[in-house]
Amino acid sequence: MNDNGTQPQDSQYLIIGAGPAGLQLGYFMEKAGRDYLILEAGQSAGTFFKRFPRHRQMISNNKVYTGYTDPEINLRFDWNSLLGDTDEMLFKHYSESYFPKADDMVRYLEDYAKHYELKIRYGVKVKRISCSEGGGFVVESEGGQRYRCERLIVATGFTKAYVPEIEGIELGENYTEMSVDPAEYRNQRVLILGKGNSAFESADNLIESAAVIHVAGPSPLKVAWKTHFVGHLRAVNNNLLDTYLLKSQNGVLDASIDRIERQDGHYLVSFSYQQAHGSKTKIAYDRVLICTGWQFDTSIFDADCRPALTLNDRFPAQTSQWESTNIKDLYFAGTLMQMRDFKKTTSGFIHGFRYNVQALHRIFEQKYHNLEWPHRQIDPLPEALVGVVIKRLNTSSALWQQVGFLCDVIIVPGQGEDARYYEDVPTDYVHSSALGKEEHYYLVTFEYGPDYMEYPFNFNRYVEPSQAHLNPQLHPVIRRYEGSKLISEQHILDELEAQWTVATHGSHLLSFFQRQFSAPLESGNERPTFEGEVQPR
Repeated sequence: MNDNGTQPQDSQYLIIGAGPAGLQLGYFMEKAGRDYLILEAGQSAGTFFKRFPRHRQMISNNKVYTGYTDPEINLRFDWNSLLGDTDEMLFKHYSESYFPKADDMVRYLEDYAKHYELKIRYGVKVKRISCSEGGGFVVESEGGQRYRCERLIVATGFTKAYVPEIEGIELGENYTEMSVDPAEYRNQRVLILGKGNSAFESADNLIESAAVIHVAGPSPLKVAWKTHFVGHLRAVNNNLLDTYLLKSQNGVLDASIDRIERQDGHYLVSFSYQQAHGSKTKIAYDRVLICTGWQFDTSIFDADCRPALTLNDRFPAQTSQWESTNIKDLYFAGTLMQMRDFKKTTSGFIHGFRYNVQALHRIFEQKYHNLEWPHRQIDPLPEALVGVVIKRLNTSSALWQQVGFLCDVIIVPGQGEDARYYEDVPTDYVHSSALGKEEHYYLVTFEYGPDYMEYPFNFNRYVEPSQAHLNPQLHPVIRRYEGSKLISEQHILDELEAQWTVATHGSHLLSFFQRQFSAPLESGNERPTFEGEVQPR
């Protein structure tokens, strides 16, 4: 559909952006039969990926051959597919490259939108968003069309380049506009501002042509294989590090840029080093490239409808339901969701926010349509809990991808009632919802242990169940709560291939549940710490 006519279009849910997040939410809305509409500025889905990343190679893993046939397990290693109900709409059918091309993502998203017949209006560039007096929103396009809705979900991602406040920064070339032709940088001295993947992706592109490449920023470089945050520098983009550490002219500078000026046909850049006792220097370059990331653009919002910002004003501030902290019924989906777990898990990427979007839809269903969060009933017995938990540890992709941020919830009610098992719930949402008011419940997560940011190829691995909580590697954690109070927690030893068996781990997990069932906390008393448990923090 295109943006035609001037009559207002009404819908219950209005989603801005037909990128991965908008399409994912549209899928769940379509499946639930909700009244929704997606607005997209471009003429097809996935417009962002037609231009970005600039060098056209994705850094999202696409592991087609895993040795597993279970589709849920395979999603642990598939960072590009959206959730759906058919094998046909998995990304593996569009590329077998481990790091696929952005054009493959464009084709995939276009086909996903068509396959599920999502309600999308293309060619709608939003110019103004205002709040209605009686509630809801009015969205006006550059074409003059007006759209009204009760709830607005912004799934545009970041639409504005983040440019640091540096004197003379306007002399540089931004990542969004710079040339990606290496021949244009032949034998030149190039400074790249920023230490993220866009900066190193750009540097890698110039290694064979540029004379000198310096990558600079005030904070020390962080690499993903050490921090476990996939937004930090990935190995696929880090060739420059070899050329720097093995003395091949290039360099990585921990320095603030004080000033950029034009002098004698070059750019003279003034630096203040962070780890050299504040020493200063000036270095001349032929080009200055600005690869400092993105920020959320609030310019389309009326002043009385403008969401509050956080994290250096780069993100909209959000509640545990991804709702604006100051504008009722304004929500965010996709990479904007990472405000809730910034640089900790994977909410900024498809393989993380696809589960967040599913959770957001379930929140909508519960909040606005009086439908319970999907759950199943199980026997309220320690043996039954062990079996269900072990199976989820071996298969769940959501818990695996969203480490500690998403959890499974097990509610153990009064005597004679079945226990209730809820999957893929945001952990902080549990503690702010009715689920977190239950008197006896458990949260099941995957988490890294202490010191996981130390050198990951040289660490102590503990093999005794009682020491599981000391292991730095990813491992399961089960915590028991009474209301908001943490009662006890059980860590399970990590497994190289992430497969936990009842034979190896069942007895320790069973012992934990048995203790919880047989020795409930009495008001005013503290439970002792048992073997394999960690005292509540």
